[in-house]
Amino acid sequence: MGYWLLNLPLPWMALVIFLITYLIAGSIDFVVTTLAVTNNERAKGFKAVSPGILPPLGILFALLVGFIAVEVWANYDKAKTAVVTEASALRAVVLLVGAFPDEQRMSIYALVNRHIDESVNKEWPEMAQQRATLAALPTALIEALHDTLGLKPADDAQRAAQLEMVKELHTALDARRQRIVISESALGTVKWVGILLQGLCTLVAIAVVHSDNRIARALTLTLFAIGVAMSVLLIAAYSRPFSSIGPNLLKQVTTSEVPCGW
Repeated sequence: MGYWLLNLPLPWMALVIFLITYLIAGSIDFVVTTLAVTNNERAKGFKAVSPGILPPLGILFALLVGFIAVEVWANYDKAKTAVVTEASALRAVVLLVGAFPDEQRMSIYALVNRHIDESVNKEWPEMAQQRATLAALPTALIEALHDTLGLKPADDAQRAAQLEMVKELHTALDARRQRIVISESALGTVKWVGILLQGLCTLVAIAVVHSDNRIARALTLTLFAIGVAMSVLLIAAYSRPFSSIGPNLLKQVTTSEVPCGW
């Protein structure tokens, strides 16, 4: 599946997929009709094809769609979980650092805000296009971890807060790694070819079986083409989870308590 199609906004992706599917179905209808009309022997051969071939082809197409959809939606759920985990961990850090003096608290706030800004404006577009890698380090988050480890607790409350902050920062770092790894996952070419080829074979079989009945042929091709287009759209739309999962949860963690010149 072309990268340009997977990077389109959902309405345009749907329009392109449905147009291409209807164009293919229409072409199959035209070719089969032409072959049946121009050659009587060929028309008899088409009519000899048993309608019993359609259910197995349809079932096989459905099985392929289900097999691929399970993988795609599992990755989507994992991506959502990673984002929720990272946002929750960062929110916990923001709350826990409130136990420390203003200077230390503002420093952690600034680093958390910087990490979120880099994630939203740099990492998210790269993840949506599968260009993000683990080679780029989350420097702001690493600095926040170092600063947290360097805190000098004045009492038991600050000591407990420091331990929890270190734990939550490690959780945020791990969640970030998870979302980047998930963003690199993609459906293999063989899987795309398999589902598209099976859909094409079923459309051809429908046209051949109903080659002597124009209305039945047009209606059946249209209905199955809708099913094919919708299946491809659902898989394509979720195959790159960070194209649809936004960084809104991370944005909600951003704190406005950091002075402008910090």
